[in-house]
Amino acid sequence: MKKLKYLFLSAVFVSVGTMAQEQPQPERKPGHINNNKFKQLYDEFATPNMYRTASGAPGSAYYQQQADYKMDITLDDKDAKISGFETITYSNNSPDVLKYLWVQLDQNMRAKDSKTPLIQGGGVTPAQQPAQFVSSYMQEPFDGGFNIMAVTDTSGKPLAHTINRTMMRVELPQPLKPGDKYSFSIKWWYNINDHVNGRGRSGYEYFPEDGNRAYVIAQFYPRMAVYNDVEGWQNSQFWGRDEFALPFGNFEVNITVPADHILDGTGKLTNRKEIFSKEMMKRYEKAKKSYDKPVVIVTQEEAEAAEKSFSKDTKTWKMYAENVRDFGFATSRKFIWDMMAVKIGNKDVMAVSLYPKEGNPLWEEWSTKAVAGTLTSYSRMTFDYPYHKAISVHAKNQGMEYPMICWNYGRPEKDGTYSDRVKFGMVSVIIHEVGHNFFPMIVNSDERQWTWMDEGLNTFLQYIAEQDFGKAHPDVLSAGQTAYPSRRGPAPKIIPYMSGDQDHIAPIMTKGLNTYNFGANAYGKPATALNILRETVMGEELFDYAFKEYTHRWMFKHPTPEDFFRTMEDASAFDLDWYWRGWFYTTDYVDMGVKEVKKYYVSSEINQYTKDLAKQYGMKVSDLPPLVYMVEEGTEEYNEKLKNGNAVENSPTLKEYMMDNFTEEERKTLKEPKYFYNVTFEKPGGLVMPIIVEYKYADGTSKTETYPAQIWRLNDKEVSKSVASDKEIVAITVDPNMETADIDTSNNSWPKQVQQSEFDKFKEQSN
Repeated sequence: MKKLKYLFLSAVFVSVGTMAQEQPQPERKPGHINNNKFKQLYDEFATPNMYRTASGAPGSAYYQQQADYKMDITLDDKDAKISGFETITYSNNSPDVLKYLWVQLDQNMRAKDSKTPLIQGGGVTPAQQPAQFVSSYMQEPFDGGFNIMAVTDTSGKPLAHTINRTMMRVELPQPLKPGDKYSFSIKWWYNINDHVNGRGRSGYEYFPEDGNRAYVIAQFYPRMAVYNDVEGWQNSQFWGRDEFALPFGNFEVNITVPADHILDGTGKLTNRKEIFSKEMMKRYEKAKKSYDKPVVIVTQEEAEAAEKSFSKDTKTWKMYAENVRDFGFATSRKFIWDMMAVKIGNKDVMAVSLYPKEGNPLWEEWSTKAVAGTLTSYSRMTFDYPYHKAISVHAKNQGMEYPMICWNYGRPEKDGTYSDRVKFGMVSVIIHEVGHNFFPMIVNSDERQWTWMDEGLNTFLQYIAEQDFGKAHPDVLSAGQTAYPSRRGPAPKIIPYMSGDQDHIAPIMTKGLNTYNFGANAYGKPATALNILRETVMGEELFDYAFKEYTHRWMFKHPTPEDFFRTMEDASAFDLDWYWRGWFYTTDYVDMGVKEVKKYYVSSEINQYTKDLAKQYGMKVSDLPPLVYMVEEGTEEYNEKLKNGNAVENSPTLKEYMMDNFTEEERKTLKEPKYFYNVTFEKPGGLVMPIIVEYKYADGTSKTETYPAQIWRLNDKEVSKSVASDKEIVAITVDPNMETADIDTSNNSWPKQVQQSEFDKFKEQSN
């Protein structure tokens, strides 16, 4: 009998809801795949080693190569050509012997025989703008590829080399041993593209009104490819979408341009006193002490005068940068130039803007302030910005980033007016592109392979910086706005993408070239995933500590996705494999709801469930131990008890237990629930997420409870929770504040709410 009682009690202690949740799993057969969404990511992650540890930190044998450049560059404004002679000193810090070096020739994507246009499908476009039609069918391809004039050693002796589209293999006279360096030189030139009409990350914009060009120049020199412990040589071809993987190094760059040009770029200007006029130097010194507003170095009046000069003379601007992965510059006689100082940690950083008169009045008002705000917000979330300046350059249709400099769109109408869309678009793109100084210019991920590691993390921080900017500059907001109108970040923003056609959605962990919706996949979804992780799953304190730890571990290094995922867990004690798997490795979506709610009361007599269980175990009712019985409201059993006059809201057994086991003082501290509910939550969507539930009571009060995601670990379809309350629950809502990107809220409420159709909403708005 004791054994029977033990088995009976074991069974009775399992609630009906729990039995449904934790039903026995089917016996595993040979070859069965464990698809549990809480399975660790051992199969997906690379094995930790001496280069990259299981904690997500660089290992004891971590290494990275270095490439130092000395360049003499000449920009031919008359013919829109650029030429250069560069010497690269390559340091082999790896444990491997290298027989050859790979150099990137990104401009060959614009070569006349480029294969890039040939990989684009789509067929005939039924309607096109005239410029697109002419470009597609009537014009010869632009010849913008590199012309490699010579590849030599430092004594001028030619080096054997092979060009394969956007990559050049340089054969070494002798293998380069670990710890050794090798220097070689490349002479080159190419035709600069019109980035407005032909698009592109760099090039020029032509202004027919005054005959001038404004240049934003990048990917302009043959650049060393990355060699590391993950890819070996990262020599994947540049097709035009996936961006760049580059080693760090020091740059000494001399740039010769027309004498009436204004130029700025990566690094420090080492001959400022030769280049600047006395008045410019005076203004520059003032700007270094101005923390509240920009100081104009070159005025609009001076820029407009220079537009007419077309000097035949030249000037050489000498730039020097340490520990950067790339180099970019902008130059034009049209540029207005302003600067201000921003305090970052214990040092001053210059926030800088270059823009033609066509950018005013919008740019003089907001560009440099946006740069300063970005540096402040990003430094708070990561590390103090280590460089001495950050530049925002106005360039039509552009949004592109390089160390210390970026180009950004946002142009008023010719009469100087602009819409909110233009204003916020400009401020947002400046925040985004300046933010790229942190990702990937310093936390130097492989953009060619993992676009989301810089774009997604950067877009996540962009949202935080935008909200900061709106608070710091409330005058940027329009009437009726209480916060900056961010386009990406909050959970509801990603719902249209995640609820779309699954045949045209790729996991975040997909090479950027192979994604369908590049913007949503590489920018929006990872940014939203991190925002939800911070605000809903981990909490800001734990998330911010772990995120900052990742940036400190990998600043000026080359992280992989696993390094990020592992560090976030290592620094927070949060097991997030389920989160990374769902959000980053699948295209699953969030859809959770309330399936069913049952109301129970304490009963004064045995219920049918217990009778049936006793019969199953061959026990008499009289042999059962003292139990507290529950009966479901509205059932035949419930109605029968009421009909027979039996109490359904008291339990002599419970009262007797309390009298025997608690003192009077202890009994006063016990809760006295009057209402008992069995709430069943369902999950039609594939993504595992916490269940955020708002319970509303008859007295008008409410309570929010968050059940951790692990509640789904034993049943991926539905789970039940027992809820005891001293107040009657009148409504239950899942995800009341839309924190989880739930794509279908029609099942989120109990009692179920009738949702308006789009037609009914339209009729309401029309009336």
